[in-house]
Amino acid sequence: MSLSLGLDTGGTYTDAVVFDAAVGTVVAKAKALTTRHDLAIGIAEAAGKALDASGVDPGAIGLVSVSTTLATNALVEGQGGRVALVMIGFGDADLDKAGLRQAIADDPVLFLPGGHDIHGRAQPLDLSPLEARIDALGSDVSAFAVAGYFAVRNPEHEIAVRDLIAARTGRAVTCSHELSSKLDGPRRALTTVLNARLIGLIARLIAATDGFLAERGITAPLMVVRGDGSLVSAEFAALRPIETILSGPAASVVGAHFLTGRDNGYVADIGGTTTDIAILDGGRPRLDPAGAEVGGHRTMVEAIDVHTYGLGGDSEIHFEDGALDPELSLGPRRLLPLSLLETLYPGQIIPHLKRQIDASFASRLDGRFAVRAGLPDDQSSGLSRSQADLFARIGDEPAPLDRLLRSTAELATLDRLAARGLVLRAGFTPTDAGHVEGRFAHWSAAAAELGAALFARRKTGRGRPLAASPEAIANAVSERLVRLSAERVLQTGLAADGLADQRLLASPLIRRALDRSGHYVRTALLLDRPVIGLGAGAATVYPGVGTLLAIEAVVPDHADVANAIGAVAGQVRVSASAEIVPDDESGGFVVSGALIKPPRQLLRSEKAALEAAAAACRVAVAAKAAAAGAGEPQIDVRCDIEAVTLDDRRQFVSATVTATATGRPAAV
Repeated sequence: MSLSLGLDTGGTYTDAVVFDAAVGTVVAKAKALTTRHDLAIGIAEAAGKALDASGVDPGAIGLVSVSTTLATNALVEGQGGRVALVMIGFGDADLDKAGLRQAIADDPVLFLPGGHDIHGRAQPLDLSPLEARIDALGSDVSAFAVAGYFAVRNPEHEIAVRDLIAARTGRAVTCSHELSSKLDGPRRALTTVLNARLIGLIARLIAATDGFLAERGITAPLMVVRGDGSLVSAEFAALRPIETILSGPAASVVGAHFLTGRDNGYVADIGGTTTDIAILDGGRPRLDPAGAEVGGHRTMVEAIDVHTYGLGGDSEIHFEDGALDPELSLGPRRLLPLSLLETLYPGQIIPHLKRQIDASFASRLDGRFAVRAGLPDDQSSGLSRSQADLFARIGDEPAPLDRLLRSTAELATLDRLAARGLVLRAGFTPTDAGHVEGRFAHWSAAAAELGAALFARRKTGRGRPLAASPEAIANAVSERLVRLSAERVLQTGLAADGLADQRLLASPLIRRALDRSGHYVRTALLLDRPVIGLGAGAATVYPGVGTLLAIEAVVPDHADVANAIGAVAGQVRVSASAEIVPDDESGGFVVSGALIKPPRQLLRSEKAALEAAAAACRVAVAAKAAAAGAGEPQIDVRCDIEAVTLDDRRQFVSATVTATATGRPAAV
């Protein structure tokens, strides 16, 4: 069947589309606020509205796919389950590499004798230390991570440890060879630990989505977007949740390519909290060659090279108190827009805003509110006395800060409660500015105008109001959002060219180019591709960005749900590889690889070794593609041979054979 249901859970919204793949059109789309405390609520609301609007029979849905920020957010915020790391053939000093000791923190680590050499030959494996502790560990952790020395050349020791743990504890086990075929054992171990931490989180997302599908009678396969933009089955993703980091930005690039037909571009997706900017290069997302870095951890996950900036429609607006001519700053913190707050709590916000307008003097707390986020009560454990006292005074309905806070010091306490996700802060945002200007009309314009009036009357260092009217401050905020968005696109391009120094943006020459200033000497910037704007507010931001940067700006139809479209427009893409090195003892060639069978083979000639490696990789990648949910994948094999010439004779050094399977998901 050609109908698909695409879902994307972002920081502010959950998007859903019913998509007809046969003709490439959106049948219906819908949004709902993301319910971070229970993602199932937002998913059910968005997907339910899209299905109802489409009028299609849910049984006609042949494919469901979801992109998510869950794994990314969990790593950034340090969340996840307690794990045990079992290292085979490593020592304690290896924990000091790749940030592994910091990542493992106080979780248990167990070292076992064993592992392999670079040719895949085994050292003696001793399981007795694991057998002695396995029952205690099984009751203390939620998952296990297993990393063996040179397991990418021969995974038999990791498999033996995995089977023992699974049989004795029933806990989930992640092996390093399942996640990467690259060397650098400590970084592979780090990636494995992070994966094990995330298993429970991604399982809850999949269960929540499965619950909705069952309720609606949808029996289609469920796919998940990986960080490189490809799709895998939910069962595949459940075992490898680390591969879903940066899933949302990757889906947006796939969606941008589909919606515009452009093979190259700066894909800028502006949301409520952040702006994600990535590069579309030759029809595919540009990947981070060093592996995805999230939450300060440099992983071995092949993922999109994306730059995330704390700039969005819900960014906090602030300026330097006391500055004579202050410049507006946006972000990185997120506030609930006042227009949304009044819509969620009708009649409770505007009276307080009017009261503050009638006051004789402006206060920095004017137009600011706090409300509980709705997390379960057990999430508030461990609060300090001051935090618990303030939290008790914040109810399930918004409270104005000028009446809630008893001292200026409690602003910091409120920030700590917000950082834990217990409290939401609200105030005047760029989204409110859009309501004042009449560009947005989905929430309360009256609350937005009052918030703008309160912000405009705040004083500069000269003692003058910040702006003459609500409209003037709204225009200033919108212009500032466009300028900062342009700077972030430029910053992304400079970083891709190896110029990542943020001070470049402050250079006089670049400022002249953006300001169109200068008399005798003027400067200009030349970017090599258009900017493709995505997100609900893209049409109000990126045409101005294109003007500032003197490049084409493309905002496609359905830019507001491009992530959800990308979730169903992508393909399954997996690979398997083998290494070939000379064997000095026999004079032959050793073929080794974690996914091929057998994992170590000895061949007499280079040609035979290459043929055996290619055949083994084809078999391995076909099985992997089937597990990932591909229908009828196309398999391509690439051989990279390294050789040198000594005394006019060619000398084989090594070779890598990689088989890649690509295809659409097997829909019902």
